[in-house]
Amino acid sequence: MKYLNDWLRHLEGLHPKGQAGIELGLDRIHRVKEALGQTQHCPVIMVGGTNGKGSTCAYLANIFDRAGYKVGCYTSPHLLAYNERVSLNGVPVSDEALCAAFVRVEAARLRAGQLALTYFEFGTLAAWEVFSAAGVEVAVLEVGLGGRLDAVNAYEPDISIVTTVALDHTEWLGPDRESIGFEKAGIFRKGKPALCADPAPPRSLLDHASAIGAELHLIGRDFGFEKAQGDGNENRLQWRWWCRRGDRLIRRSLAYPGLRGPTQLLNASVALAALEAIAERLRVTMQAIRPGLIETELPGRFQVVPGKPSIVLDVGHNPQAVKVLADNLSSMGFFNQTHVVLGMLNDKDIAGSLMPLRGKVDTWHLASLGGVRGTSAPVLASIVADNNLGGDVYCHESPLEAMSVAKGQAAESDRILAFGSFYTVAGALEALRKKP
Repeated sequence: MKYLNDWLRHLEGLHPKGQAGIELGLDRIHRVKEALGQTQHCPVIMVGGTNGKGSTCAYLANIFDRAGYKVGCYTSPHLLAYNERVSLNGVPVSDEALCAAFVRVEAARLRAGQLALTYFEFGTLAAWEVFSAAGVEVAVLEVGLGGRLDAVNAYEPDISIVTTVALDHTEWLGPDRESIGFEKAGIFRKGKPALCADPAPPRSLLDHASAIGAELHLIGRDFGFEKAQGDGNENRLQWRWWCRRGDRLIRRSLAYPGLRGPTQLLNASVALAALEAIAERLRVTMQAIRPGLIETELPGRFQVVPGKPSIVLDVGHNPQAVKVLADNLSSMGFFNQTHVVLGMLNDKDIAGSLMPLRGKVDTWHLASLGGVRGTSAPVLASIVADNNLGGDVYCHESPLEAMSVAKGQAAESDRILAFGSFYTVAGALEALRKKP
């Protein structure tokens, strides 16, 4: 196969469930990883958690880049192009680099017994091949689902991070925070720093860290942040990050991160704590940290598109994330009307996710998502009606169509919010990029 799209179709066909196929377990990836002869040539920072993983990875990768290191970052899913998942110093890798990695993984898969790797497993192995070929000096790896049995956990982290623990993917990870916390703590390692940015981590996470002898660092106890008021000029508002180093308490005053929303201080704090924990191997100065935080950008994380009407894009898709989204919307100022473009997958708590927006939406533009996990617009409409969320309701065949119609209906004094899934934001972006 010569072209990236050909390879991606091949990856989708390997597993019986296709691209959306989920089959947790490490046996398959370990066998192909061994056939590839992969070894870890650089420090690895592994980032898991329900929400905040992508932002934390972005902060780390951007700061390492500013510090002069060659950094590889592996995240998922992507919005518009698969290449977004694998980046070198903030730049998505080329089709050629990915195809070369896929060739090596496929050869190893055949040698290992023609294993039916999932789309994510194949991609994870290929990402490491790219990083190895590029000679990265540090790798930042985002967990796909859970942690303990996720393909990324086939690698050995020097630093492990769990951002938050909330209800999501309950059919795979368990029905409550205790079950999910245990799965996410599965990326912790004996004798290695294990960081958690959840202000109230479940007991299962704490107990697992203790049982394996991980070096646990908790927000609020070992590191954290304090909001510091500026001089009235919002652009100069600062916050203070702190951490404990032995008997010393270290404080650093910083400008607010480039990514929007108060929860970003949690993500930024744990990223800085990870840098502190690995400082003996990878030295990073404040000259890299300050611009690294301020200049971090990440599409779809409370992304405000310039212009009128105001347009907000957010990939939030569970109750915790949408509660944060609703709080962020409240701080935006006055808008005459709020139009929502919504598409969600059927394995999400859709009703629970939409409740924070009850009574706050004037018009719902509901979009059907394709595939076995997609929810149809009429089903979304019934959920909006059954939960008395308020607002007028329109159904559309796709997020692209929904955004196009919403943009045509909204006045300059209005606001459009597109959220609910990476697929929704991707479709909205496609609509925004089309010429009128």
